Amino acid sequence: MGKINKKHVGSDFEGFLADDGTLAEATVIAVKRVLAWELAEAMRQQNITKAEMARRMETSRPALDRLLDAENDSVTLRTLDRAAKAIGKRLQLDLV
Repeated sequence: MGKINKKHVGSDFEGFLADDGTLAEATVIAVKRVLAWELAEAMRQQNITKAEMARRMETSRPALDRLLDAENDSVTLRTLDRAAKAIGKRLQLDLV
């Protein structure tokens, strides 16, 4: 049996990521995944096709695909704002 690293015994996962230096990156990935899921879910609930969503956002279908891709973290605030408006919501950001 391997040796237990007592440094992390009893700590939470967020603490582990902070100690590891990967908390910020993991947070960005998690936020993007949640946003992509929320947008896709709103589109599904409102029966909005990708073509219609792109039209409402005044963007291209490939740009919408990038936004809905949970693994693609290159998204602008302007794009997020247009997506929120397209599904009848408003974008709200908080610094905590």
